[in-house]
Amino acid sequence: MDAATAVEHADAASEAIRALNHITRPDVPAPLAYDLLGRLSEVGYRLDQLSRQIGAGLLRSLALYDVYDANREPEISYAMANEALIEAARHVYAAGERFAEAQAAISGQGHNGRLDEKEN
Repeated sequence: MDAATAVEHADAASEAIRALNHITRPDVPAPLAYDLLGRLSEVGYRLDQLSRQIGAGLLRSLALYDVYDANREPEISYAMANEALIEAARHVYAAGERFAEAQAAISGQGHNGRLDEKEN
C-alpha cells in the first residue's frame, strides 16, 4: 500500500465517524446501539494497533530515509511522537473496552416499536 492509499483510508474512516455522528443524532434504540457498540469496540482495538504500528514505522523510517527536522533532532521528534502514540494507543484500547462494556449492559434490551407509531 502506498502513502496516498493509507491517507485515503484514514480519511474514509474519519468521514465514516462523521456520518455516524449525524445518523445517531435523533435516537438510537438498543438493538442498533448494540450493533454499533460492537463495531466501535473493534475500532478502539484496531486504533490501538494502528497507533503502535505508526510509532514502529516512524522508528524504522529513521534508518531508511534521509530524515530532517527543522525543530530538533529527528530522533527526539520520534521519541516525542512515539510517547504520544503509546498514550493514544492506551486510550483507544480503553475506549474499545468501554464500548464493549456498554454493549454488554444493553445486550438484553429490545423494543416493541416506537411509542408515537403505536395504534391507540
